[in-house]
Amino acid sequence: MINDLSALPTGVLVAVGILVSAALVLDAIALIDLYRRPAELVAFANKWIWLVLMLVLNVLGPVLYLLIGRKAASPPEGPATTGSASKQTGAVDVAGKLYGPPDQPFRR
Repeated sequence: MINDLSALPTGVLVAVGILVSAALVLDAIALIDLYRRPAELVAFANKWIWLVLMLVLNVLGPVLYLLIGRKAASPPEGPATTGSASKQTGAVDVAGKLYGPPDQPFRR
């Protein structure tokens, strides 16, 4: 077994560093998503199962969670609006909330 890392080629050390960094970033993304996601939107509706899987199965756990452990959020209820008219109305609504209603009605 090699106890001195300086005996390894530089390319191997760089590759190991990149793989370790990628695994840590993947763990962080999965853990943050698990923390922020409501339990109803997690497969099996139990966050503890996914936390244990992520910690025990180092790289495979977060990958499984990100692929199959998350349920899609339901779309918001209400009428769907599309197009530029909805963007204009949204801007007027935001301005109205910030500055109060306009003195004169908004004309289109």
